[in-house]
Amino acid sequence: MSSSTSIGEIARSFAAVAPACDEWSIRLVRRKQEALSVTRGNSDPIRHGDDIGAMVAVTVSSGGQIGAAYSATSDVSPSGLARAGQKALDSARLSAGHLVAPPKPRTTARQYEQISVPSVAWHSVSANHKIDRLHQLAHSLKRHDRITHWQASLFFTDEETVFASSAGDFIREGRGIVVPGLEASASANGETQTRTLGRGGMIRQGGLEQLDELEFWNSGERIAEEALELLAAPNCPAVVTDLLLAPDQMYIQIHESIGHPLELDRILGDERNYAGTSFVTLDMFGSYQYGSPLLNVTFDPHMSGEAADYAFDDSGDAAEPQYLIQNGILMRALGGAASQSRANTPGVANFRACNWNRPPIDRMANINIEPGACSFEELVAQTEDGILMQTNSSWSIDDSRNKFQFGCERGRLIKNGKLEGVVKNPNYRGVSANFWRSLKALGNAGTVRVLGTPTCGKGEPNQAIRVGHATPPGLFAAVQIFGGA
Repeated sequence: MSSSTSIGEIARSFAAVAPACDEWSIRLVRRKQEALSVTRGNSDPIRHGDDIGAMVAVTVSSGGQIGAAYSATSDVSPSGLARAGQKALDSARLSAGHLVAPPKPRTTARQYEQISVPSVAWHSVSANHKIDRLHQLAHSLKRHDRITHWQASLFFTDEETVFASSAGDFIREGRGIVVPGLEASASANGETQTRTLGRGGMIRQGGLEQLDELEFWNSGERIAEEALELLAAPNCPAVVTDLLLAPDQMYIQIHESIGHPLELDRILGDERNYAGTSFVTLDMFGSYQYGSPLLNVTFDPHMSGEAADYAFDDSGDAAEPQYLIQNGILMRALGGAASQSRANTPGVANFRACNWNRPPIDRMANINIEPGACSFEELVAQTEDGILMQTNSSWSIDDSRNKFQFGCERGRLIKNGKLEGVVKNPNYRGVSANFWRSLKALGNAGTVRVLGTPTCGKGEPNQAIRVGHATPPGLFAAVQIFGGA
Protein backbone atom coordinates (compact mmCIF):
# COMPACT_ATOMS: atom_id res chain seq x y z
CA MET A 1 0.00 0.00 0.00
CA SER A 2 1.38 3.43 -0.93
CA SER A 3 2.99 5.48 1.86
CA SER A 4 0.75 8.36 0.79
CA THR A 5 -2.40 6.37 1.55
CA SER A 6 -4.14 7.90 4.56
CA ILE A 7 -4.63 5.76 7.62
CA GLY A 8 -8.32 6.62 7.36
CA GLU A 9 -8.46 4.91 3.97
CA ILE A 10 -6.55 1.93 5.36
CA ALA A 11 -8.97 1.63 8.28
CA ARG A 12 -12.02 1.84 6.03
CA SER A 13 -10.61 -0.85 3.75
CA PHE A 14 -10.08 -3.36 6.57
CA ALA A 15 -13.69 -4.56 6.42
CA ALA A 16 -12.89 -6.24 3.10
CA VAL A 17 -10.16 -8.44 4.66
CA ALA A 18 -11.44 -8.74 8.24
CA PRO A 19 -11.80 -12.29 9.62
CA ALA A 20 -15.19 -13.90 10.16
CA CYS A 21 -15.90 -13.14 13.83
CA ASP A 22 -18.46 -11.62 16.16
CA GLU A 23 -16.72 -8.23 16.36
CA TRP A 24 -13.50 -6.66 15.18
CA SER A 25 -11.74 -3.33 15.58
CA ILE A 26 -8.63 -1.81 14.08
CA ARG A 27 -6.51 0.98 15.55
CA LEU A 28 -3.94 2.59 13.26
CA VAL A 29 -1.21 5.02 14.31
CA ARG A 30 1.00 7.10 12.03
CA ARG A 31 3.71 9.01 13.86
CA LYS A 32 6.49 11.28 12.62
CA GLN A 33 9.11 12.66 14.99
CA GLU A 34 12.03 15.06 14.90
CA ALA A 35 14.56 15.79 17.65
CA LEU A 36 16.93 18.77 17.56
CA SER A 37 19.53 19.66 20.16
CA VAL A 38 22.64 21.72 20.76
CA THR A 39 25.01 20.39 23.42
CA ARG A 40 28.01 22.38 24.70
CA GLY A 41 27.79 24.60 21.65
CA ASN A 42 27.70 21.79 19.10
CA SER A 43 24.78 20.72 16.92
CA ASP A 44 23.80 17.13 17.63
CA PRO A 45 22.69 14.89 14.76
CA ILE A 46 19.05 15.47 13.87
CA ARG A 47 17.00 12.41 14.79
CA HIS A 48 13.99 11.52 12.65
CA GLY A 49 11.30 8.91 13.09
CA ASP A 50 8.51 7.83 10.74
CA ASP A 51 6.34 4.95 11.88
CA ILE A 52 3.02 3.40 10.92
CA GLY A 53 1.24 0.28 12.11
CA ALA A 54 -2.02 -1.26 13.18
CA MET A 55 -3.49 -3.25 16.06
CA VAL A 56 -6.36 -5.59 15.13
CA ALA A 57 -8.64 -6.86 17.90
CA VAL A 58 -11.15 -9.70 17.50
CA THR A 59 -14.00 -11.12 19.58
CA VAL A 60 -15.42 -14.54 18.74
CA SER A 61 -17.83 -17.10 20.18
CA SER A 62 -16.42 -20.62 20.36
CA GLY A 63 -18.09 -23.58 22.03
CA GLY A 64 -20.53 -21.28 23.79
CA GLN A 65 -17.68 -19.24 25.28
CA ILE A 66 -16.38 -15.76 24.42
CA GLY A 67 -12.80 -15.33 23.27
CA ALA A 68 -10.90 -12.12 22.48
CA ALA A 69 -7.38 -11.33 21.31
CA TYR A 70 -5.33 -8.88 19.29
CA SER A 71 -2.46 -8.85 16.82
CA ALA A 72 -0.24 -5.96 15.73
CA THR A 73 1.52 -5.42 12.42
CA SER A 74 3.64 -2.81 10.65
CA ASP A 75 2.47 -4.24 7.31
CA VAL A 76 -0.66 -2.20 6.61
CA SER A 77 -1.22 -3.62 3.15
CA PRO A 78 -4.46 -5.61 2.68
CA SER A 79 -2.54 -8.90 2.92
CA GLY A 80 -0.64 -7.74 6.02
CA LEU A 81 -3.81 -6.69 7.79
CA ALA A 82 -5.54 -9.93 6.76
CA ARG A 83 -2.70 -11.92 8.35
CA ALA A 84 -2.96 -9.86 11.56
CA GLY A 85 -6.71 -10.43 11.64
CA GLN A 86 -6.28 -14.19 11.23
CA LYS A 87 -3.66 -14.32 14.01
CA ALA A 88 -6.00 -12.40 16.31
CA LEU A 89 -8.85 -14.77 15.43
CA ASP A 90 -6.72 -17.87 16.12
CA SER A 91 -5.68 -16.48 19.50
CA ALA A 92 -9.23 -15.41 20.33
CA ARG A 93 -10.49 -18.97 19.77
CA LEU A 94 -7.81 -20.31 22.11
CA SER A 95 -8.77 -17.76 24.78
CA ALA A 96 -12.48 -18.69 24.75
CA GLY A 97 -13.67 -19.43 28.24
CA HIS A 98 -10.45 -18.14 29.84
CA LEU A 99 -11.01 -14.37 29.82
CA VAL A 100 -11.03 -12.51 33.13
CA ALA A 101 -13.60 -10.06 31.75
CA PRO A 102 -15.17 -10.80 28.35
CA PRO A 103 -15.62 -7.60 26.33
CA LYS A 104 -19.11 -6.16 26.13
CA PRO A 105 -20.61 -5.71 22.65
CA ARG A 106 -20.57 -2.15 21.36
CA THR A 107 -24.13 -0.92 20.80
CA THR A 108 -23.56 2.61 19.48
CA ALA A 109 -21.39 3.55 16.50
CA ARG A 110 -19.31 6.69 16.98
CA GLN A 111 -18.23 9.00 14.15
CA TYR A 112 -15.62 11.66 14.91
CA GLU A 113 -12.81 13.43 13.07
CA GLN A 114 -10.61 16.18 14.50
CA ILE A 115 -7.13 17.12 13.32
CA SER A 116 -5.72 19.89 15.51
CA VAL A 117 -4.12 22.73 13.58
CA PRO A 118 -1.45 24.68 15.51
CA SER A 119 -1.02 28.43 15.20
CA VAL A 120 2.60 27.97 14.10
CA ALA A 121 3.18 24.56 12.52
CA TRP A 122 6.45 22.80 13.29
CA HIS A 123 7.39 22.42 9.62
CA SER A 124 6.55 26.04 8.80
CA VAL A 125 10.03 26.86 10.17
CA SER A 126 13.04 25.04 8.69
CA ALA A 127 15.18 22.71 10.78
CA ASN A 128 18.20 24.95 10.10
CA HIS A 129 16.40 27.99 11.48
CA LYS A 130 15.29 26.11 14.58
CA ILE A 131 18.86 24.88 15.13
CA ASP A 132 20.19 28.43 14.74
CA ARG A 133 17.80 29.58 17.47
CA LEU A 134 18.85 26.68 19.68
CA HIS A 135 22.48 27.76 19.24
CA GLN A 136 21.55 31.27 20.39
CA LEU A 137 19.74 29.84 23.37
CA ALA A 138 22.61 27.49 24.21
CA HIS A 139 25.02 30.42 24.04
CA SER A 140 22.96 32.23 26.68
CA LEU A 141 23.33 29.19 28.94
CA LYS A 142 27.15 29.36 28.84
CA ARG A 143 27.45 32.45 31.01
CA HIS A 144 30.47 31.50 33.08
CA ASP A 145 33.46 29.18 33.06
CA ARG A 146 31.80 27.23 35.86
CA ILE A 147 29.01 26.18 33.50
CA THR A 148 30.48 22.84 32.44
CA HIS A 149 27.49 21.32 30.66
CA TRP A 150 24.71 23.07 28.77
CA GLN A 151 22.06 21.97 26.31
CA ALA A 152 19.03 23.34 24.48
CA SER A 153 16.68 20.88 22.76
CA LEU A 154 13.37 20.47 20.98
CA PHE A 155 11.45 17.26 20.35
CA PHE A 156 8.36 17.19 18.15
CA THR A 157 5.83 14.47 17.33
CA ASP A 158 3.17 14.65 14.61
CA GLU A 159 0.65 11.91 15.37
CA GLU A 160 -2.54 10.67 13.76
CA THR A 161 -4.72 7.82 15.03
CA VAL A 162 -7.78 6.10 13.58
CA PHE A 163 -10.07 3.64 15.35
CA ALA A 164 -12.64 1.73 13.30
CA SER A 165 -14.83 -1.25 14.12
CA SER A 166 -17.36 -3.69 12.74
CA ALA A 167 -19.98 -1.81 14.80
CA GLY A 168 -19.52 1.20 12.52
CA ASP A 169 -17.08 3.27 14.61
CA PHE A 170 -14.76 5.65 12.79
CA ILE A 171 -12.73 7.93 15.07
CA ARG A 172 -9.85 9.95 13.69
CA GLU A 173 -7.70 12.32 15.74
CA GLY A 174 -4.46 14.15 14.93
CA ARG A 175 -2.18 16.37 16.97
CA GLY A 176 1.29 17.80 17.34
CA ILE A 177 3.28 17.41 20.56
CA VAL A 178 6.26 19.61 21.40
CA VAL A 179 8.73 19.07 24.25
CA PRO A 180 11.39 21.77 24.83
CA GLY A 181 14.36 21.32 27.13
CA LEU A 182 17.05 23.48 28.72
CA GLU A 183 19.80 22.35 31.06
CA ALA A 184 22.82 24.01 32.66
CA SER A 185 25.24 22.37 35.11
CA ALA A 186 27.66 24.43 37.18
CA SER A 187 30.72 22.79 38.78
CA ALA A 188 33.38 23.85 41.27
CA ASN A 189 35.47 22.17 43.97
CA GLY A 190 34.16 18.70 43.18
CA GLU A 191 30.48 19.69 43.31
CA THR A 192 27.96 20.04 40.49
CA GLN A 193 24.54 21.69 40.57
CA THR A 194 22.08 21.42 37.69
CA ARG A 195 19.15 23.63 36.78
CA THR A 196 16.65 22.77 34.04
CA LEU A 197 13.51 24.09 32.43
CA GLY A 198 11.07 21.73 34.10
CA ARG A 199 13.23 18.61 33.57
CA GLY A 200 11.05 17.26 30.74
CA GLY A 201 7.81 18.58 32.20
CA MET A 202 7.25 21.26 29.56
CA ILE A 203 5.20 19.13 27.18
CA ARG A 204 2.33 20.61 25.18
CA GLN A 205 0.02 19.70 22.35
CA GLY A 206 0.32 22.22 19.55
CA GLY A 207 3.10 23.76 17.52
CA LEU A 208 5.90 26.28 17.89
CA GLU A 209 3.49 28.81 19.43
CA GLN A 210 3.64 26.76 22.64
CA LEU A 211 7.32 27.66 23.07
CA ASP A 212 6.45 31.33 23.50
CA GLU A 213 3.84 30.54 26.14
CA LEU A 214 6.39 28.39 27.98
CA GLU A 215 8.93 31.28 27.72
CA PHE A 216 11.38 28.80 26.26
CA TRP A 217 13.36 31.21 24.10
CA ASN A 218 13.88 33.67 26.98
CA SER A 219 14.85 31.30 29.79
CA GLY A 220 18.50 30.51 29.03
CA GLU A 221 20.09 33.25 31.13
CA ARG A 222 17.82 32.57 34.11
CA ILE A 223 18.53 28.82 34.07
CA ALA A 224 22.29 29.43 33.95
CA GLU A 225 22.24 32.06 36.70
CA GLU A 226 20.21 29.78 38.95
CA ALA A 227 22.68 26.91 38.41
CA LEU A 228 25.52 29.20 39.48
CA GLU A 229 23.46 30.45 42.41
CA LEU A 230 22.84 26.89 43.60
CA LEU A 231 26.56 26.13 43.50
CA ALA A 232 27.16 28.90 46.03
CA ALA A 233 24.04 28.27 48.14
CA PRO A 234 23.95 26.56 51.55
CA ASN A 235 22.49 23.09 51.92
CA CYS A 236 18.79 22.79 52.68
CA PRO A 237 18.20 22.46 56.43
CA ALA A 238 16.65 19.39 58.05
CA VAL A 239 13.40 20.60 59.59
CA VAL A 240 9.66 19.93 59.89
CA THR A 241 7.97 22.99 58.45
CA ASP A 242 5.53 24.28 55.84
CA LEU A 243 6.29 23.36 52.25
CA LEU A 244 5.29 25.44 49.22
CA LEU A 245 5.52 23.41 46.02
CA ALA A 246 5.81 25.24 42.71
CA PRO A 247 3.72 23.79 39.83
CA ASP A 248 6.80 22.16 38.28
CA GLN A 249 7.10 20.03 41.41
CA MET A 250 3.38 19.73 42.14
CA TYR A 251 2.85 17.93 38.82
CA ILE A 252 5.17 15.05 39.72
CA GLN A 253 3.58 14.85 43.19
CA ILE A 254 0.17 14.50 41.49
CA HIS A 255 1.56 11.97 39.05
CA GLU A 256 3.15 9.64 41.58
CA SER A 257 0.89 9.91 44.65
CA ILE A 258 -2.53 10.48 43.03
CA GLY A 259 -2.38 9.36 39.40
CA HIS A 260 -0.67 5.99 39.75
CA PRO A 261 -2.48 4.91 42.95
CA LEU A 262 -5.86 5.51 41.28
CA GLU A 263 -5.17 3.35 38.20
CA LEU A 264 -7.79 0.63 38.43
CA ASP A 265 -5.73 -2.17 36.89
CA ARG A 266 -3.06 -1.49 39.50
CA ILE A 267 -5.69 -1.64 42.26
CA LEU A 268 -6.86 -4.97 40.81
CA GLY A 269 -3.28 -6.29 40.97
CA ASP A 270 -2.39 -6.36 37.28
CA GLU A 271 0.83 -4.34 37.70
CA ARG A 272 2.18 -6.00 40.85
CA ASN A 273 5.06 -7.76 39.08
CA TYR A 274 6.40 -4.64 37.42
CA ALA A 275 5.09 -1.28 38.58
CA GLY A 276 3.58 -2.37 41.88
CA THR A 277 0.15 -2.19 43.45
CA SER A 278 -1.74 0.60 45.24
CA PHE A 279 -2.62 1.47 48.81
CA VAL A 280 -6.08 2.33 47.44
CA THR A 281 -8.74 -0.39 47.72
CA LEU A 282 -12.12 -0.61 46.00
CA ASP A 283 -14.08 0.06 49.19
CA MET A 284 -12.47 3.51 49.55
CA PHE A 285 -14.33 5.09 46.62
CA GLY A 286 -17.06 7.44 47.74
CA SER A 287 -15.87 7.83 51.33
CA TYR A 288 -12.08 7.91 51.76
CA GLN A 289 -10.55 11.22 52.86
CA TYR A 290 -7.67 11.35 50.36
CA GLY A 291 -6.81 14.99 51.02
CA SER A 292 -7.93 18.16 52.70
CA PRO A 293 -11.29 19.69 51.63
CA LEU A 294 -9.29 22.01 49.35
CA LEU A 295 -8.22 19.09 47.15
CA ASN A 296 -10.23 18.72 43.92
CA VAL A 297 -8.64 16.50 41.28
CA THR A 298 -10.12 16.08 37.82
CA PHE A 299 -9.63 13.80 34.87
CA ASP A 300 -9.94 16.33 32.05
CA PRO A 301 -9.09 15.08 28.55
CA HIS A 302 -10.48 18.26 26.97
CA MET A 303 -8.00 20.88 28.22
CA SER A 304 -6.60 22.41 25.04
CA GLY A 305 -2.82 22.21 24.77
CA GLU A 306 -2.40 19.75 27.62
CA ALA A 307 -0.40 16.63 26.76
CA ALA A 308 -3.28 14.11 26.79
CA ASP A 309 -6.09 16.12 25.20
CA TYR A 310 -8.31 13.64 23.32
CA ALA A 311 -11.98 12.98 22.56
CA PHE A 312 -11.98 9.15 22.60
CA ASP A 313 -9.69 6.64 24.24
CA ASP A 314 -8.00 3.81 22.34
CA SER A 315 -10.94 1.45 22.80
CA GLY A 316 -13.32 3.97 21.18
CA ASP A 317 -14.99 5.19 24.39
CA ALA A 318 -15.91 8.88 24.68
CA ALA A 319 -13.72 10.77 27.15
CA GLU A 320 -15.52 13.21 29.45
CA PRO A 321 -14.23 15.26 32.41
CA GLN A 322 -14.81 13.66 35.80
CA TYR A 323 -13.90 14.36 39.42
CA LEU A 324 -11.49 11.78 40.79
CA ILE A 325 -11.27 13.53 44.18
CA GLN A 326 -13.86 16.10 45.23
CA ASN A 327 -13.49 18.23 48.35
CA GLY A 328 -10.83 15.78 49.47
CA ILE A 329 -13.03 12.66 49.08
CA LEU A 330 -11.97 9.87 46.72
CA MET A 331 -14.73 9.55 44.11
CA ARG A 332 -13.61 7.69 41.00
CA ALA A 333 -10.87 5.41 39.69
CA LEU A 334 -8.70 5.77 36.61
CA GLY A 335 -10.03 2.69 34.86
CA GLY A 336 -11.30 2.06 31.34
CA ALA A 337 -14.32 0.00 30.39
CA ALA A 338 -12.65 -3.41 30.86
CA SER A 339 -11.43 -2.63 34.37
CA GLN A 340 -14.73 -1.02 35.32
CA SER A 341 -16.50 -4.23 34.35
CA ARG A 342 -14.12 -6.36 36.40
CA ALA A 343 -14.26 -4.12 39.48
CA ASN A 344 -17.91 -3.08 39.21
CA THR A 345 -16.87 0.49 39.96
CA PRO A 346 -17.05 3.69 37.87
CA GLY A 347 -14.00 4.92 36.02
CA VAL A 348 -13.13 7.09 33.04
CA ALA A 349 -12.20 6.69 29.35
CA ASN A 350 -8.47 6.20 29.84
CA PHE A 351 -7.83 2.89 28.07
CA ARG A 352 -4.72 4.06 26.21
CA ALA A 353 -1.78 2.60 24.29
CA CYS A 354 1.58 4.22 23.63
CA ASN A 355 1.62 3.10 19.98
CA TRP A 356 0.14 0.68 17.46
CA ASN A 357 2.24 -2.24 18.76
CA ARG A 358 0.91 -2.14 22.31
CA PRO A 359 -2.58 -2.99 23.64
CA PRO A 360 -4.41 -0.26 25.55
CA ILE A 361 -4.30 -0.43 29.35
CA ASP A 362 -5.48 1.86 32.15
CA ARG A 363 -3.34 5.00 31.96
CA MET A 364 -3.32 8.46 33.36
CA ALA A 365 -4.31 11.18 30.90
CA ASN A 366 -4.79 14.81 31.97
CA ILE A 367 -4.97 14.64 35.77
CA ASN A 368 -5.33 18.16 37.15
CA ILE A 369 -5.70 19.93 40.47
CA GLU A 370 -8.42 22.57 40.35
CA PRO A 371 -7.23 26.00 41.50
CA GLY A 372 -7.84 27.54 44.90
CA ALA A 373 -8.18 31.18 45.96
CA CYS A 374 -4.65 32.53 46.60
CA SER A 375 -2.19 34.44 44.49
CA PHE A 376 1.39 33.23 44.71
CA GLU A 377 2.22 36.27 46.83
CA GLU A 378 -0.60 35.39 49.23
CA LEU A 379 0.68 31.82 49.55
CA VAL A 380 4.08 33.17 50.58
CA ALA A 381 2.61 35.86 52.84
CA GLN A 382 0.66 33.34 54.94
CA THR A 383 3.78 31.21 55.52
CA GLU A 384 5.51 32.19 58.72
CA ASP A 385 8.24 29.60 58.32
CA GLY A 386 8.68 27.30 55.33
CA ILE A 387 10.52 26.38 52.15
CA LEU A 388 9.57 26.82 48.50
CA MET A 389 10.73 23.95 46.28
CA GLN A 390 10.96 23.98 42.49
CA THR A 391 11.53 21.37 39.77
CA ASN A 392 11.85 17.70 40.55
CA SER A 393 15.31 16.15 40.43
CA SER A 394 14.72 12.74 42.02
CA TRP A 395 11.83 10.60 43.20
CA SER A 396 11.29 7.43 45.15
CA ILE A 397 7.97 5.87 46.11
CA ASP A 398 7.13 2.42 47.44
CA ASP A 399 5.38 -0.33 45.46
CA SER A 400 1.96 0.63 46.82
CA ARG A 401 2.46 4.33 45.95
CA ASN A 402 2.22 5.29 49.59
CA LYS A 403 5.51 6.32 51.22
CA PHE A 404 7.52 8.72 49.06
CA GLN A 405 10.62 10.89 48.97
CA PHE A 406 11.28 13.63 46.42
CA GLY A 407 14.28 15.81 45.70
CA CYS A 408 14.11 19.19 43.96
CA GLU A 409 16.57 21.30 42.03
CA ARG A 410 16.06 24.55 43.93
CA GLY A 411 14.71 25.74 47.26
CA ARG A 412 14.05 29.11 48.83
CA LEU A 413 13.53 29.77 52.51
CA ILE A 414 10.37 31.57 53.59
CA LYS A 415 10.54 33.62 56.79
CA ASN A 416 7.73 35.75 58.21
CA GLY A 417 5.82 35.71 54.94
CA LYS A 418 8.76 36.67 52.71
CA LEU A 419 10.99 34.75 50.30
CA GLU A 420 14.60 34.71 51.46
CA GLY A 421 17.80 32.93 50.44
CA VAL A 422 18.26 30.03 48.03
CA VAL A 423 19.15 26.57 49.36
CA LYS A 424 20.47 23.60 47.38
CA ASN A 425 19.61 19.89 47.50
CA PRO A 426 16.12 20.35 49.00
CA ASN A 427 14.24 17.11 49.70
CA TYR A 428 11.00 16.15 51.41
CA ARG A 429 9.24 12.93 52.38
CA GLY A 430 5.79 11.81 53.45
CA VAL A 431 2.90 9.39 53.09
CA SER A 432 0.53 10.02 50.18
CA ALA A 433 -2.85 10.53 51.88
CA ASN A 434 -1.36 12.18 54.99
CA PHE A 435 0.52 14.57 52.75
CA TRP A 436 -2.56 15.59 50.74
CA ARG A 437 -4.56 16.00 53.95
CA SER A 438 -1.98 18.56 55.08
CA LEU A 439 -2.81 20.79 52.09
CA LYS A 440 -3.62 24.20 53.56
CA ALA A 441 -3.82 26.51 50.52
CA LEU A 442 -3.78 26.44 46.71
CA GLY A 443 -2.93 29.05 44.12
CA ASN A 444 -5.71 30.65 42.09
CA ALA A 445 -6.41 30.26 38.38
CA GLY A 446 -3.73 32.80 37.52
CA THR A 447 -1.04 30.58 39.06
CA VAL A 448 -1.96 27.37 37.19
CA ARG A 449 0.63 25.95 34.81
CA VAL A 450 0.02 23.27 32.20
CA LEU A 451 2.77 20.66 32.50
CA GLY A 452 3.20 16.90 32.16
CA THR A 453 5.55 14.11 31.17
CA PRO A 454 6.22 12.46 27.80
CA THR A 455 7.55 9.21 29.29
CA CYS A 456 5.27 7.74 31.95
CA GLY A 457 6.22 4.06 32.07
CA LYS A 458 3.92 1.14 32.83
CA GLY A 459 2.89 -2.27 31.50
CA GLU A 460 4.58 -5.45 30.32
CA PRO A 461 5.91 -5.03 27.69
CA ASN A 462 6.65 -1.48 28.76
CA GLN A 463 4.69 1.47 27.44
CA ALA A 464 6.00 5.03 27.75
CA ILE A 465 3.11 7.44 27.27
CA ARG A 466 2.48 11.16 27.57
CA VAL A 467 0.50 12.49 30.52
CA GLY A 468 -0.68 16.02 31.34
CA HIS A 469 -0.94 17.75 34.71
CA ALA A 470 -2.29 21.28 35.12
CA THR A 471 -1.82 22.58 38.63
CA PRO A 472 -1.41 25.66 40.80
CA PRO A 473 1.25 25.85 43.53
CA GLY A 474 0.27 24.16 46.80
CA LEU A 475 1.09 24.93 50.44
CA PHE A 476 1.39 22.01 52.85
CA ALA A 477 1.72 22.03 56.65
CA ALA A 478 4.37 20.32 58.81
CA VAL A 479 6.32 18.40 56.15
CA GLN A 480 9.58 16.58 56.89
CA ILE A 481 12.30 18.37 54.91
CA PHE A 482 16.01 17.58 54.66
CA GLY A 483 19.11 18.43 52.64
CA GLY A 484 21.16 16.26 50.34
CA ALA A 485 24.60 14.83 50.95
